[in-house]
Amino acid sequence: MMRGWIRILAVTALWAIAVLSAPYASAQVDAQFTQYYEVPAYYNAGAIGRIDYLRIRGGSRMQWVGIPKAPKTFLAAADMPLKLLGKRVGVGLLLQQESMGLYSNFTLGAQFAYKLKLFKGELSIGLQIGMIDEGFKGSQVILPDDDDYHEGSDEGIPNTDIHGTSMDLGLGVFYTHRLFWAGLSVTHLNEPAITMTADGTEAKEYEFKAGRVLYFMAGSNIPIKNTLFEIQPSVMVKSDLTFTTAEATARVRYNKFLTAGVGYRYNDAVSLILGAEYKDFFIGYSYDYSISEISKASNGSHEIWAGYKLKLDLGEKNKHRHKNIRIM
Repeated sequence: MMRGWIRILAVTALWAIAVLSAPYASAQVDAQFTQYYEVPAYYNAGAIGRIDYLRIRGGSRMQWVGIPKAPKTFLAAADMPLKLLGKRVGVGLLLQQESMGLYSNFTLGAQFAYKLKLFKGELSIGLQIGMIDEGFKGSQVILPDDDDYHEGSDEGIPNTDIHGTSMDLGLGVFYTHRLFWAGLSVTHLNEPAITMTADGTEAKEYEFKAGRVLYFMAGSNIPIKNTLFEIQPSVMVKSDLTFTTAEATARVRYNKFLTAGVGYRYNDAVSLILGAEYKDFFIGYSYDYSISEISKASNGSHEIWAGYKLKLDLGEKNKHRHKNIRIM
């Protein structure tokens, strides 16, 4: 059994080296979330099915409020563990929609993770298979033609609405221990090339390439002895090997009910984070204050999340009676 674990870790290490050595495209389509620790499976398919619950999260981010057509993102995700042929696995599903100026993207992904016990923790190796749809509202493009520096038309810029779809793959390794959690992953593993055209026409084709992005995430939950407080630090680093950024978060949770904290994203923003849990429900809010030059035009960024978890019994006999929530 130990040899099997060593073999899996060796393959994982070789995969990571291969990813780090590969050429990366510059275009990135992954959304930016201040509360990344609430939706780790968005960045790492190995993060699904970590606890014996059906876990659902939905949230929205409004970035750089005050700037016209600034990025707006919606994400919904669900995951749970299962027993398959006597082995513990995880399954998940996520849906993301984002608009940025005249661009928009839509992502849908199904996730599967194989899990095994390792060093008093759990190692999870996850794969995401899905699709990505990119769109551009060319009908809203305005090119000035009344000076010597612009032309009224440009063949490189579409003047009709275009979109295209391509298959998208992700891969991740996630380790959970009672003292900490950590993960390494890559999104857009196949670097999908998306050919965008106008619907129902033979107009010129435009190609968009989603580049691979490498992520490292880690965090912990540290109880303060003889109190009801816990400290929850976490970090995330992402890179396409051309541009690298990092963010760190420090939160304090009281009595497994109220959470407050701060965050810092390198050369970009500082954040205030608030959250509350009641029984199986969760809600979280964060506000980002920009520390870059964009602060002169923006009133900051807002992000809100809500979630619910349902206890599962993975034994042969189901001792829990699951009830549906109904609006009476």
